[in-house]
Amino acid sequence: QVQLVESGGGLVQPGGPLGLSCTASGIIFRFYVMGWYRQAPGKQRELVAAISSGGTTNYADSVKGRFTISRDNAKNTVYLQMNSLQPEDTAAYYCHAKWIHEDWGRGTQVTGSS
Repeated sequence: QVQLVESGGGLVQPGGPLGLSCTASGIIFRFYVMGWYRQAPGKQRELVAAISSGGTTNYADSVKGRFTISRDNAKNTVYLQMNSLQPEDTAAYYCHAKWIHEDWGRGTQVTGSS
């Protein structure tokens, strides 16, 4: 059974850093495109960043230069380092895995607020 377990969410002051991680089980992790999505209240879920099996990354324009996605295939884990967090980054962040199938984590809340 596939499981994607996110951790690292929380409350951070505007301008501060926060790191998320997502550990996968039940999949051949190294083959999967891994991504982070977010959904703010009343808004659609949107792609934040993704990383291919080969390490190619893709970012939403709104987070380019502030967020960094990375992966450790030995640990079946994908990371999202978020810097210069702003109130508009406040959302539930979801881990996503896609290859033959796609799966979602349950999400972790990130709140940028003073």
